Amino acid sequence: MLHIFSFEKLTVWKDSKELIKAIYLVTKKFPEEEKFGLTSQLRRASVSVASNIAEGTSRVSAKDKAHFTTISYSSLMEILNQVIISNELGFMSDEDYRIIRSSIEKISNKLNALRKSQLNN
Repeated sequence: MLHIFSFEKLTVWKDSKELIKAIYLVTKKFPEEEKFGLTSQLRRASVSVASNIAEGTSRVSAKDKAHFTTISYSSLMEILNQVIISNELGFMSDEDYRIIRSSIEKISNKLNALRKSQLNN
């Protein structure tokens, strides 16, 4: 049996992992000329959300943990900005936009709650 690390138990990390998959699937449909533009930016930002959640759990101080949660939240807002632009440019369907935006809202609420709990410990 493999050891389960603390970040793997967090619902917000699991949700962010699902967001990564959704972003990768949606950006596959983007125009080829966006490969090094919005496609790359969206993919890197989505991976950053989950990675910073994971990295934050390895920190000792509550302040340090909260700092990485804040970075994760910032990457999430970067994704939202890029998703809005992608939809307005017609690279993303309205349905994909709604699904991803809903996921972002859910994750943002959980990140805010996680940060509050980290600072109150």
